[in-house]
Amino acid sequence: MDQDRRIRNGQAWSNSSYTAWVNRFGTPEKAVSRILKDPKRRLQPLDQYVGDVSGKKIVNLLGSHGSKAVALSLLGAETTVIDISDSNAAYARELASAANVDVRYVVEDILNLSKSEMTENYDMAFMENGILHYFADLNEYFSVVAGLLKKGGTLILQDFHPISTKLIESQGKSQAVRKHKVSGDYFSEELVTTDVAYSKFLPELQYATSEERASFQVQIRQWTLGEIITAIGSAGLWIKQLVEEPHPDELDRGIPKSFIIVAEKL
Repeated sequence: MDQDRRIRNGQAWSNSSYTAWVNRFGTPEKAVSRILKDPKRRLQPLDQYVGDVSGKKIVNLLGSHGSKAVALSLLGAETTVIDISDSNAAYARELASAANVDVRYVVEDILNLSKSEMTENYDMAFMENGILHYFADLNEYFSVVAGLLKKGGTLILQDFHPISTKLIESQGKSQAVRKHKVSGDYFSEELVTTDVAYSKFLPELQYATSEERASFQVQIRQWTLGEIITAIGSAGLWIKQLVEEPHPDELDRGIPKSFIIVAEKL
């Protein structure tokens, strides 16, 4: 049943993400010019945890449009992306070609990887922002991550903080008025139906019917920080750092926006 959900989520991600990325970043040829100016900047704020990647073999999990993978490749890494979306892959491959770097892009559900992909020879698994909620079983997911990393390999993960995604609702854009309401259930295990992340870059969707919008929706499972940390540790990954990042918006001061975890395969 969960595989059916993942297939539907993958279909949503393959609908029009190429068009969305062109709307967001410009054509791959245009977008790459900004990455070429300062590849390390494209990795912020994770650049300080990544360090020198020259000669390292890195897997960018659910790497979407490929901009992080291209930046890593420009910095000297041998980079592979694993992502479920053909449309994402099309944009990423053109981006890599425009940057004149080799990025290997595997279009597959990461939980269905072949044995030949589970090589245990990656120096680093890199993943950021809006990934974990696509998995209904984090133990299964991080078991795959551990199976990709070599002994001593590093996991670098950034994702949205569950305090912001599960618990607090923000209302109002005025500099004078910003209300925060505890409206969620931090411990809820329910699947949530929401618009696919790139849909905000498709202005034509505001005129779509509810039936048309349904193909741009995904089902996600929002996790607590404790559940995430436990799953990582249970996969044999030693957590070296947990950094909770404050929201940069002045109106949201005091609320965590994201977190970063650095872990090492034992």
